[in-house]
Amino acid sequence: MTQIGIGILGGGYMGKAHAVAMSAVGAVFDTALRPRLEMVCASTPESAERYRAAYGFGRATADWRALVADPRVEAIVIATPQDTHRAIAEAAFALGKPVFCEKPLGASLEDSAAMLAAAKSAGAVNMVGFNYIRTPASQFARRLIAEGEIGRITWFRGEHTEDFLADPQAPATWRTKGMANGTMSDLSPHMINGALALMGPIAEVMGRYETVHRNRPGGQVDNDDHAQMMCRFANGAMGQMYFSRIATGRKMGYVYEISGTKGAIRFDQEDQNALWLYRMSGPEATRGFTKILTGPAHPDYAPFCQGPGHGTGYQDQIIIEARDFLRAIAAGQSTWPSFRDGHEVNRVIAAMMASAARGTWQDVKDF
Repeated sequence: MTQIGIGILGGGYMGKAHAVAMSAVGAVFDTALRPRLEMVCASTPESAERYRAAYGFGRATADWRALVADPRVEAIVIATPQDTHRAIAEAAFALGKPVFCEKPLGASLEDSAAMLAAAKSAGAVNMVGFNYIRTPASQFARRLIAEGEIGRITWFRGEHTEDFLADPQAPATWRTKGMANGTMSDLSPHMINGALALMGPIAEVMGRYETVHRNRPGGQVDNDDHAQMMCRFANGAMGQMYFSRIATGRKMGYVYEISGTKGAIRFDQEDQNALWLYRMSGPEATRGFTKILTGPAHPDYAPFCQGPGHGTGYQDQIIIEARDFLRAIAAGQSTWPSFRDGHEVNRVIAAMMASAARGTWQDVKDF
């Protein structure tokens, strides 16, 4: 076992999740590299010190440049607002350090292109945080599709829907300011990444987005509440996706349905330890969707629990990400989803936004 010094930028919701993951990953997966929580960075010295003490870091700073440049920080985790991602990643790559960046990859397509170029120029390991596709159920769905279990894929429907801003009287916050914090930048990347992972490249899109609640207590809203998108995949399948932060009653609506010539798959993150599989075989009278409860026979389940149906949770997805990042560093080669994959998500978003502005189908290759 070899220790590696981890620096995490951001100590809030995702910063804590990554700190916990780095603390647990060695025991869960017996990784060759064992993380050492070297330094955490936050917006003020006081909050940085609070996170250091709470999460077990060796040191704290309010200067992200000091964290990136520190020689004992050997790998970087970016868990800060998206408009800071580019500068941090470019500085880390200039020093040849591996970078894990939370989605989205930058605040714009221009940012993600620059970050990808910096990663390629440095030849440094890079990875983007799309955690939901890592549930054992969704990993199993990817395997079933790749093995042809449901035949040639003909149709995909996906959504990422939540209701944290469904109440029109919920006050304006940072989430309601700037397109980089709207639904298309905040929620859609997860499902678009999921669609790419399950279905392959998206060739063209047609979309619309709307701000439903334009005025909230404390200020006006200048970004999107929900959006919808039709798409055509490179494999010829049709698809549609919906994204919303005002979907009343939805808490974690990361949902997909996939139809093929031999069967179908359904998944809902609110029941993340189950996958529904339909096989078009046997007598018609006995056909129907089968609920498969995940267990040790499914990908990345057994390291957490030996009991089928007992389930894994949100934090476990982050631990799986940490395992993949450490393995990539040990191998000296980036792993999925890399910055290239994160940039591809941003290309789809850019094409969708252009479609909304122009009222026409847009080819993703043009972005």
